[in-house]
Amino acid sequence: MITLKNILVATDFSEPSDAALAYGRALAHTFNATLHVLHVVDNLSAVLYGAEAYAIAMPGFQRDVEDAARRQLDELLVDNDPQPLPTRRALISSTSPAAAIVDYAGLQPIDLIVTGTHGRGGVAHLLMGSVAERVVRTAPCPVLTVRYPEHEFVVPDTLVALARA
Repeated sequence: MITLKNILVATDFSEPSDAALAYGRALAHTFNATLHVLHVVDNLSAVLYGAEAYAIAMPGFQRDVEDAARRQLDELLVDNDPQPLPTRRALISSTSPAAAIVDYAGLQPIDLIVTGTHGRGGVAHLLMGSVAERVVRTAPCPVLTVRYPEHEFVVPDTLVALARA
């Protein structure tokens, strides 16, 4: 039997990430698991290191970007369910989103990572790579990738109730 106690959903606030969050929430409800929602913010000081014109403004700008990401995470975690899920919000600053996701999963007792994928192919995939693909290759636990748009497996509880009636 599969036991999931901690489910990590990695989000970049895109539509594929929203679909992954729907799956993560449904799985967390099913298994009575804690839902971890992680966003990786670009570490702008590392990216722009050496650009003297930005060196003075970077700490404040980085903080503003992180604060905006925290607000978006808070909005994602609003749960109007009568039985709300135990959730943990996580925000990490890094130059490598895939490595940050895998590191978080390794440090926390994560049983499953759920992540969205844009489903890019060909040249776009070659040029931009795939965070989801790197997570799948290096994660310490199983990874569920959700492609957007996808076949809807997760349906609202009201539709399930109507289907049973």
